[in-house]
Amino acid sequence: MIKFEHTVFALPHAFLGMIFGSLASGGNGWPGWRIFGLILLAMVSCRTAAMTYNRIADRDIDARNDRTRMRAIPAGLLSLRKANLFLFGSSALFFVVSALLNTTTLVLAPIALFVTLFYSRTKRFTWLCHVWLGLSLGIAPAAAWIAVTGRLALEPILYTLGVTAWTAGFDIIYAMQDREFDSEQGLFSIPARFGARRALLISRVLHFVSVLLFIWPFWRFGGGFGIAAVLFAAGMLVYEQSLVRWDDLRRVNMAFFTVNGFISVGMLLIVLVGRLVG
Repeated sequence: MIKFEHTVFALPHAFLGMIFGSLASGGNGWPGWRIFGLILLAMVSCRTAAMTYNRIADRDIDARNDRTRMRAIPAGLLSLRKANLFLFGSSALFFVVSALLNTTTLVLAPIALFVTLFYSRTKRFTWLCHVWLGLSLGIAPAAAWIAVTGRLALEPILYTLGVTAWTAGFDIIYAMQDREFDSEQGLFSIPARFGARRALLISRVLHFVSVLLFIWPFWRFGGGFGIAAVLFAAGMLVYEQSLVRWDDLRRVNMAFFTVNGFISVGMLLIVLVGRLVG
């Protein structure tokens, strides 16, 4: 029911936030195995809770959509009771891990969980649901920064906004394939509100903005390799946008899953190489 790539989108950015936070605190970019392990558990548990709730909240909608009716709950492969137990277990693990990190992460944990879970409801009342989803992934680097430093700063805020814009941009592309269904069902999305052509333009603007927002934090803590990571992301985003036309969505899954996975993992690897050779 939970796709691994949904965590892969945000997890590398959490690790980058961890590295940047360690450098900002006077460290060498590595906060130790304990912090690393707790951040990993926090990320996986929070994203798992969010995706589980999304499947629970959307089970009736998924059952009416030809593209999603074979998902685990509407297809009868997983009971609602088991899904709820999985949701509660993942949420409980997230709070335990947040408490083990520091006081600030524990205080902010309910907000983070609310942001990630509530996305599933936003498509019922606003076409800005893509931005809310973007924020639910975007808080990853800021959360990891706080896990290391116990505070917030300009760089993780810019990084969060960058991931928010990046995610909203590719979620708009993904939502284009459900444009007619959303309109028929009274659901909100940018493709349903503005049409496929303008939705793709909005996606491209968001991706351009995301690259601009990445520049300062990656230059500040990654130097030349940080800028190389941003340029890599920019090139991949251009490629992603080239895969999809407003009237041709045959390669939307490649654009959504494959390319974005490469972007997040690639940015992390480039910064890591910079740390190793620097």
